[in-house]
Amino acid sequence: MCRWLAYTGSTLLLEDALYSPAHSFIDQSMHAHLGAEPTNGDGFGIGWYDEAPTPGVFRSIEPAWNDRNLRELARHISSGHFFAHVRAAIGSAVQQTNCHPFRHDRWLWMHNGFIAELSTVKRDLVFAIDPSLYPEMAGQTDSEILFLLALSLGLEDDPPGAVARAIGLVEDRGHRLGVRYPFQGTIATTDGHRIWAFRYSSEHKSRSLFYSKHIPTLRLLYPEREVLHHLSDDARLIVSEPIGNLPGAWNEVPESSYGAVGGGEDELRPFVVEPPPSPVSKSLPH
Repeated sequence: MCRWLAYTGSTLLLEDALYSPAHSFIDQSMHAHLGAEPTNGDGFGIGWYDEAPTPGVFRSIEPAWNDRNLRELARHISSGHFFAHVRAAIGSAVQQTNCHPFRHDRWLWMHNGFIAELSTVKRDLVFAIDPSLYPEMAGQTDSEILFLLALSLGLEDDPPGAVARAIGLVEDRGHRLGVRYPFQGTIATTDGHRIWAFRYSSEHKSRSLFYSKHIPTLRLLYPEREVLHHLSDDARLIVSEPIGNLPGAWNEVPESSYGAVGGGEDELRPFVVEPPPSPVSKSLPH
């Protein structure tokens, strides 16, 4: 599987989030503790928001721990809203177009997990992508297909509902074609203002996902940690597994849940998959 990190809050140098903490995000690309495998060396990507109308994206097939360009960029890019992802490929090529995060206009998307038996269900899922979005499919991954499905099903207007419908479609087609547990994963998506993070699997044994506690709480627990005094009160990190060495700094996202952070408003809610819309179901071959 993969590891990912999402941040929103006061402006932060990417190096401080990716390289500096104990068991850092980059360290997890070599020594993940909670992933399906410890090494995530099949490429990486970062996506960040600045003054440009769309987010910047840098992706590479190099292992994150060995890429000097990533280290150089991380020392110079500061952002109040960014994504990072390290990849462990399963079933698709190690190439830049398969690296996360994926981008559409102001939206970013990344995923840790899989659509089970993709070769069995891929044709049906691709047929459900809106024709206007189909030309954007540049890679081979189930994650990119899922992103385009969510966009087709209303991601820009209703992120939780669109993800629920996209996964509902995956499960519907998978079950019809004999796939027992069609979906596994954690997902992060953002429009540059808020981040939505999802933890769900058809088997209800999802990959790990954590979010940082409120910064004022962490300052009380660790008053000697200078970095906490430079972060805004609303700063949040969402990670596949905890970084740093601060016991009590992280809460686990419950199974079958989603959270939204950014703009000073946080929420954590149950995530319930929705059946695919009827027009989409009827348009798919049986």
